[in-house]
Amino acid sequence: MIKLKNLFLELPRKHQLMIAGFSLILLILVLFPAEDTNNQGSTTNSNIKVGKTYKLEIPEETQEELIKVAAETQRKTEWQTATVKSGESLGKILKRFGQSASTTHAIDNSEHGKKLRLLKVGDEIKLATDDDGKLTQLKYQFTVTDTLAINRENDTYVSSIEQKDIETRVSYAQATITSNFWSAALDAGMSNTQIMNLANIFGWDIDFALDIREGDSFSVMYENQYIDGEFVGHGNILAAEFINQDDEFKAVRFKDGEYYAENGDSMRKSFLRAPVSFQYISSSFKPKRYHPILKRYKAHNGVDYRAPTGTPVKAAGKGRVIAATYNKYNGNYVFIQHANNIVTKYLHFSKRAVKKGQRVKQGQIIGYVGSTGLSQAPHLHYEFLLNGVHRNPRTVKLPDAEPINKKYKAEFTTLARKILKELEGSKLALQSATDVVTSESAE
Repeated sequence: MIKLKNLFLELPRKHQLMIAGFSLILLILVLFPAEDTNNQGSTTNSNIKVGKTYKLEIPEETQEELIKVAAETQRKTEWQTATVKSGESLGKILKRFGQSASTTHAIDNSEHGKKLRLLKVGDEIKLATDDDGKLTQLKYQFTVTDTLAINRENDTYVSSIEQKDIETRVSYAQATITSNFWSAALDAGMSNTQIMNLANIFGWDIDFALDIREGDSFSVMYENQYIDGEFVGHGNILAAEFINQDDEFKAVRFKDGEYYAENGDSMRKSFLRAPVSFQYISSSFKPKRYHPILKRYKAHNGVDYRAPTGTPVKAAGKGRVIAATYNKYNGNYVFIQHANNIVTKYLHFSKRAVKKGQRVKQGQIIGYVGSTGLSQAPHLHYEFLLNGVHRNPRTVKLPDAEPINKKYKAEFTTLARKILKELEGSKLALQSATDVVTSESAE
């Protein structure tokens, strides 16, 4: 029965309508038989008796149509999978499978056909043809939830988007750092992307390159996503706690997609603590430092972040570029003016990515690490000035971003209490389970 249903659904719409129409005619003929020909003067229909066989006369034209539809139904649908190769477009793929340019044109001009212009190498397209080799169906899954479906109806192709529902389940991870943060997070079952997201949440308060110590710990509540019961990926981090050198930091995700502390303050600051992903600090902020090139002592008014040439450098905060040029001392450099009379300076770029007068957002790439000007090796020299006075970028108190909107404060407070209570409960449960395993191993 299920196979017949699937076969019916795969038929072109006109055939589905024909079969439905004939079925309705047959039903009417069975339920309302013709009057008894032996009693033509009577208006009373003959009764249908149980167990008696009745002969149903079907017009010859109807029989021919039914035979034709049955023949069409028996045509086999053959599916093939096309894997997109380098340099291939939809037209080239369909040509490879024996389809004409007019078929490509008709598919491309269907309602959602333009999605097939965005094919990437390695993508798969499923193609169905009939016995004559004509394309009857096409399916292209372009996200984990969305599939483009194209069906031939008469001489045209009709497209639609089939969507699958995502089931979200909450999961937890917890770890104590013994060697480094990354390894501890991986051992706790977190993915690379989740680890980066967790570091980004607390990145304004914790320097993950320099501040992490053995004994630091974290716990995370996050989403796992499933389609038809099968795991397809991780969702958002819902809440997290990080204990760094005995300082406790907690964050909760609100419906605006931002993370806030328990009291509603934003986890973000107006400035990034470090505007580049670096390997190590090659020179710290010092009032007096021996310059390796000038061969004399002078103030080092910034921090040197050692990183490979070409590493992207981000704007520490939003503002306006007040300088973007080159000189023999700074090499390629960019200065940015921010609110509250703050200026940040970025020196020794291999290449600048912004121009003077341009407005930039926090996190926007403004240049790339290099070794231009008075520099011995690839690094970023970064300075932070407040009211014209240099401050240590690593220790200066950074202004907070805007707290949660007052009209949402009560809603957030209720959510934060609930979700942090759940996080604390999961942390205790995971810790208990770990203690049991450790105890059994010791025995």
